[in-house]
Amino acid sequence: MTQASILRQITDYANRANPYPLYKELHKTPVLQDEEGGPYVVSSYWDIKGLLHDPRISSDAANLAAAGDDQAGVEETGLPPSFIRLDPPEHDRLRRMANSAFGPPHQPRRIDSMRGDLAQIVSDLIDGLGDQRQIDLVDQFAYPFPVTVICRLLGVPREDEPRFRAWVDPLVASLDPDTRESATAEFRKSAQEARMQLGMYLAGLVEERTKNPRDDMLTDLATNRGPDGAMTMMEVLSTAVLLLIAGHETTVNLITNGMLTLLRHPDVLQRLRDDPGLSVNIVEELLRYEPPVQLVPQRTCIADIELRGVTIPKGSRIWLVLAAGNRDPERFQDPDRFDPDRGDIQHLGFGSGIHSCFGAPLARLETQIALSELARRLGNPRLVEDPPPYRPNAVLRGPRHLTVAFDDLLP
Repeated sequence: MTQASILRQITDYANRANPYPLYKELHKTPVLQDEEGGPYVVSSYWDIKGLLHDPRISSDAANLAAAGDDQAGVEETGLPPSFIRLDPPEHDRLRRMANSAFGPPHQPRRIDSMRGDLAQIVSDLIDGLGDQRQIDLVDQFAYPFPVTVICRLLGVPREDEPRFRAWVDPLVASLDPDTRESATAEFRKSAQEARMQLGMYLAGLVEERTKNPRDDMLTDLATNRGPDGAMTMMEVLSTAVLLLIAGHETTVNLITNGMLTLLRHPDVLQRLRDDPGLSVNIVEELLRYEPPVQLVPQRTCIADIELRGVTIPKGSRIWLVLAAGNRDPERFQDPDRFDPDRGDIQHLGFGSGIHSCFGAPLARLETQIALSELARRLGNPRLVEDPPPYRPNAVLRGPRHLTVAFDDLLP
């Protein structure tokens, strides 16, 4: 295996179930250019963390396109780019405005006050399994849970929740670098149409909320007037679409990867069953051990950067392999061991810096509640297929299906 082939192997679906030996190989060359003219790949924990805080690294889609990524704008369909695809000061303005509707200090109880609702949604989903003794955890639990939560957070009517999967799936597929490189015109068109249909639907909701405000996030995004002014209609739509896609898919993978990991570590699963409070440590270690976002491929250098004796020239594309950083032996002792008792779990699972995960508090709470209840209520759960089939996406990595058998359903 040559160093220049590692990146292609990481994006190759054949290695989706276990990319970690490839990440270990990357550690031998922490700063690597993937073939001449290709992106620079960074895999060391400290280097990744430093670059996530470095203003010389751009997230702006325009800079990525200029660096040679001809699919950088594939998601654009008339809506402006969401703030995760922008640099300061515009990124900061939009993120401040979105955060004022999401959490402290403006809405200090919005997420914590959902704890009871989250527990009820989880309970209802598990109750809905009925007499089944073998389930697909993705389709029957991990997918419907966070999409229901995000829809209720925004204020989407419950009867419309089933419509979102048809819109979200092609949009998430468009985030995968391997898929984007081989994208057909039909694929690009389907992603554009899905984003536009979702935007048009949300536009109708925003119009309704401006006339009839409610206690939901969409109302706040549409009506808030703060020091940064107000979001335009297009900015509200772009932010809402971001929350639906990013806030949903990452949590699906976190829950599914979490249950898969617990079933592979039955001793930890039993400890969680006995002590639901352990869920806090378990989720943090999961974010290190099996992060739902494996790598960040959409960054560009806007100035020369010297890193470990390598000069990354201005205009170069750069890939930050978060999952490799999370298993960097220079940072974590015995990094390939799943250990919720680990004393220091300062992971990169939610990124770092100005683009750190906007919805991290909600994702943490959802996953803690989901895994605690699954551990408590599924009697003698076990994997039917290991490894399970994975989604094609190398960025948002997680099982497409996770078949779990169990003996009984506890009340």
